[in-house]
Amino acid sequence: MELRQLRYFVAVAEELNFGRAAQRLRIAGPSLSQQIKALERDLGVRLFDRDHRSVALTATGEALLTDARAVLEHADRLRRHAAGLTGDTHLRLGYVNWRPPDLYERVAGIADLHVDAWVLPSHAQAARVAEGSIDLAICWVQAADIAEYELEARLIGADLLYAVSVGPDTLPVASRDTVVLMDADTNSWASWNLYAGQFARDTGARVVRIEDGGITGSGFFEQVRRLRQPVLNSPKGQHTALPPDLVQRAIVQPAPYWTWWLVTRRDDTRPAVRAVAEALTNDVGSLGLDTEDAWLPATDPHQVIRVEG
Repeated sequence: MELRQLRYFVAVAEELNFGRAAQRLRIAGPSLSQQIKALERDLGVRLFDRDHRSVALTATGEALLTDARAVLEHADRLRRHAAGLTGDTHLRLGYVNWRPPDLYERVAGIADLHVDAWVLPSHAQAARVAEGSIDLAICWVQAADIAEYELEARLIGADLLYAVSVGPDTLPVASRDTVVLMDADTNSWASWNLYAGQFARDTGARVVRIEDGGITGSGFFEQVRRLRQPVLNSPKGQHTALPPDLVQRAIVQPAPYWTWWLVTRRDDTRPAVRAVAEALTNDVGSLGLDTEDAWLPATDPHQVIRVEG
């Protein structure tokens, strides 16, 4: 039994929906289901009654929920005590468009964490950490970025990207049959263009170059309508509601993942920074990145670690 499994159990118990719990935890649905089953095996009990339409706590699950929350709270207190910190330690964190939904809960009592108001692209956030204008950032980085900026990076989340196409077909689509957009504005879309280019080279997806910022938002929807092909959705559009004429389609062979990393300066050894980084990433898990069909750029830190390991 692992602490992260208890966090997963509590999330499912609170949501009573595996899909919503998986989104909240930023992990793949099948991975969440597997971890709950593993926890049930370890405990020797059934925690949930579930079918295709509903999820409900069993009587045993109800009885154990209070204990699970207490264990997680005790673990958080232990982490804060070990850090030897007070709540008046001020740190600044930047992000692009995603951050853990329980961000403040995880760092409560460790540091006074201020989320920076400048929502900037990944490469800009990494550069700000390197120059010292912020203390931590959640962004997309490559192994070369980490070396160039002298950063440390910990995996904190991952998005399973999907395609958007004109309806009604919602069947999965092979990567080679998708379109990837690359925008001329490299200041705003440098990271995405790099990712999209590598995805196209590895899978055979078609590259379409644009100049209207249509990587996301209403401009993206217009591109999908114009192209009449499944278009790879960027992480910035992951949770945007689709217009009624467009549909979401899973991408397979392979399935593209976009990773989020918590980056700090390598020479920043302040206990508060280390404790916050540990609190935010200590039970992240594999996030589906080790599945057989998962695709990441060869230069993604997770891929580099896996090859070196």
